[in-house]
Amino acid sequence: MKIEQLYTGCLAQGAYYIESEGEVAIIDPLREVQQYVDKAKANNSKIKYILETHFHADFVSGHVDLAKETGATIVFGPGATTEYDIHTATDGEELKLGNITIKVLHTPGHTLESTTYLLIDEKGKDHAIFSGDTLFLGDVGRPDLAIKSDLTKEDLAAMLFDSLRDKIMTLADDVIVYPAHGAGSACGKNLSKETVGVLGEQKKTNYALRADMTKAEFVKEVLDGIAPPPQYFAKNAMMNKMGYDAFDTVLKTGNVPLSPEAFEAMANHESALVLDVRTQADFIESHIPNSIFIGLNGGFAPWVGALIKDIKQPIVLVVPEGKSKEAVTRLSRVGYDNTLGYLEGGLDAWKYAGKDIETLDSISAEEFADRAKANQLNVLDVRKDGEYQSTHLEGVQHFSLDLINENMNQVDKDKTYYVHCAGGYRSVIAASILKARGFDKLVDIAGGFGAIKDTELKMTDFVCPSTL
Repeated sequence: MKIEQLYTGCLAQGAYYIESEGEVAIIDPLREVQQYVDKAKANNSKIKYILETHFHADFVSGHVDLAKETGATIVFGPGATTEYDIHTATDGEELKLGNITIKVLHTPGHTLESTTYLLIDEKGKDHAIFSGDTLFLGDVGRPDLAIKSDLTKEDLAAMLFDSLRDKIMTLADDVIVYPAHGAGSACGKNLSKETVGVLGEQKKTNYALRADMTKAEFVKEVLDGIAPPPQYFAKNAMMNKMGYDAFDTVLKTGNVPLSPEAFEAMANHESALVLDVRTQADFIESHIPNSIFIGLNGGFAPWVGALIKDIKQPIVLVVPEGKSKEAVTRLSRVGYDNTLGYLEGGLDAWKYAGKDIETLDSISAEEFADRAKANQLNVLDVRKDGEYQSTHLEGVQHFSLDLINENMNQVDKDKTYYVHCAGGYRSVIAASILKARGFDKLVDIAGGFGAIKDTELKMTDFVCPSTL
């Protein structure tokens, strides 16, 4: 028996490769499926099952393409309906894989069809659970993502309470837990950085598994402080349910080099969004007017999903050399399949063609501190609510980056704003969006709040819980 976790940091997502006696099951595959095909082939094995723990909302799964490529059976839990062929498993059903067994445990709550897969080893012992978004390390799945359901989030939370206690907490403490996500995912509130654990430890430390917890307490605690889901979640879930274009087609259409003239024509005549995925330093130094920055070196795909409202938006890319395929691939993971090409030769080719460029003002935290001591500045903090509430500069304006489109009317085009996040990535995203909407009096604070705290600004310039 072989179990391998295939973890993707950008999505904080874990897919799984399970093999026994030449038969393979893939759990929650990514959009690009060739890696699974190649792995099975290298081991002289055949993919028999594609097991989906639920209709994922935070990424587009590769189950449809993988089934077409291999002939494997797509398995969903009870209640799942799709526009393509699947095996809808029953609660307690056992799937044979070589000389091991995978038992289907219907665990609704995160979504109605949510399912945990229990792996029973060659000796008949419960070995591991693949818990999807039902149970994370340190947390459980948010219960507000059901597709077109009349059930409330309170109803789903109550279901999740029962699922955890009736199906999972009854298992032995030494059962290994393989969740679908780790820290950084928006599918829960406070996931652990660890991506593999044991059930006994979760029973001791996970707030949602307290033995003396009532259902009412569980519902209240699970829902407390839960942020609204990112806008692309429902769209990704529907793609996973209804099907989608083949990844190879998306890559062929999107990974196309464009001359500066063709690139400009795409932007002007196809209403394509110019998306710059280089580093923030490169964007600050020079960029195409009205382009939006979301760098590959950060939480690229989730930020695209949060900020680009139209999942079918035509996109043309400005990429680092050799990164066009990666950019198109990572866009497709969250359902943005309408990439039309990338700027061949990058900004150098654009400049050589005589096209206009712009820069973004950016200053060090030290220079910001000097200016702040000398003058009253307008400061815009685009960190998440929890970061801001923990500690922030006194007198700043705040809204989280993911809500910038809804809060743009709070920004005055006639004022100069000094924009910061925690480390410098999100502030450049925010500044690029504001610039594209006609806000031209923006100054990025390099290094963000982390650097600001190391300056000579006095503690009285900061607001934290102890001073409230």
